[in-house]
Order: sequence, then C-alpha cells, then structure tokens
Amino acid sequence: MMVIAVNNVPANLRGRLAVWLLEVRAGVYVGNYSVRVRNRIWSQVEAGIGQGDAVMCWAYPNDQGFDFESIGHNRRMPCQFDGIKLVKFSPADAKGGSD
Repeated sequence: MMVIAVNNVPANLRGRLAVWLLEVRAGVYVGNYSVRVRNRIWSQVEAGIGQGDAVMCWAYPNDQGFDFESIGHNRRMPCQFDGIKLVKFSPADAKGGSD
C-alpha cells in the first residue's frame, strides 16, 4: 500500500496521480502497486512538482513497518536517528512561512 499527499502542485500533476491512485481527500492519493510502478509514479511527482511539495509513504519490512520520501520545501523533513526515519519540524522562517 502507498499514500501520496501533495500541496500546492499544478493541476496536471493532480490529474496524473488521479489516473493511477484514488484521491480519498483533497491532495491525498492511495493505491497498492509494485515497487516498480510506485517508483514510476514518484518520478512523475518529481517531474511535475513545480513550487509544491509532496510526501509518499509505503509499507516496508523494517521496524517501523513503513518508509517514506518527500520532495519540495516543507517544514517537515525526514531525518535518520539510530536507524529509524523520523520527521524534523523546522520553525517558521522570518517571512512567515507555513507548512
């Protein structure tokens, strides 16, 4: 199983994701594909992200039971800590940035 959540992405990317995945909420897409297809879908996200951001999470046989990857500027960024992938939350910038 895989989940992709997107923010502030072009409409053509949202449409492209809707071809392969079910949009269960605005910007949240769910599906169940092989590693090969998942990587191809993510490459489409990388190519069409524009000024937006995205995160993809999928089932993975590790201690957490899942893995994830993100792209674009967001206050929540993945980081490794003792072999476990966590999320680092950065404070808002002086310009009043949001997540």
